[in-house]
Amino acid sequence: MYAPDRHSIILRTLADSGRVTIAELTLRLGVSEMTVRRDLDVLAQEGLLRRIHGGAAPTGSSSFEPPFSIRSRANTKAKQKIASAVADSISDGETVLLDGGSTGLEVAESLTLRELTVCTLSLRAANVLSTASGITLLIPGGFVRKGELSFVGPPIIETLKDYRFDVFVVTTSGISASAGLTEWNVDDAAVKRAGLEVSGRNVVACDASKFGQIAFARVCNLDQIDLIFSDDSLDQSQRTSIAAAGGHLRIA
Repeated sequence: MYAPDRHSIILRTLADSGRVTIAELTLRLGVSEMTVRRDLDVLAQEGLLRRIHGGAAPTGSSSFEPPFSIRSRANTKAKQKIASAVADSISDGETVLLDGGSTGLEVAESLTLRELTVCTLSLRAANVLSTASGITLLIPGGFVRKGELSFVGPPIIETLKDYRFDVFVVTTSGISASAGLTEWNVDDAAVKRAGLEVSGRNVVACDASKFGQIAFARVCNLDQIDLIFSDDSLDQSQRTSIAAAGGHLRIA
């Protein structure tokens, strides 16, 4: 298991339990105590947790959103497969609203050789698409979230109302049968809800680690989503629960 994947699991475990021990993480991650200590020290230096005797504790905030720098390095192969499958589902000539997030950035990479009109909700994705000769790029107005570099706020929501897109590629912090799609940041959630309203079809791109997770801000129920793209590490219980709730899964 690579370090970014371990870091993501450590932060998620900490968010769920409120405190973690080195012994617990050693068993869960299948690595040595020295490796766990090194991982905890790295995360503490980045301000993502607080080191305590024998383990780690939260920094104080109850809202958990791993920084983009960590998310972008975790589950990269799965995200690339998902992005390729999402790109294959989009036809040349369509208008696309592309969400931010690390998976959204991978989708942008998969669209660079296509003939499309793309409105992106991320400065990072805009940078990727800006040199693609076949892409007509639309960058909406709005405030930019530091760290995430995603567009948020009332200006972008108002801007989106002026357009109608063939497809919205949505990313999410959490997806579950009971809560649907959820986000840690309320401003991001508001922009996603606006995007859902102005798109002909809505597809979700998220790796298996997001399933069963419930974040702070509600985005939508599964019945507002036409198709969910994920990877083949998604366990059968999650596949069954999502299908029972009306979600249509496609495994990349």
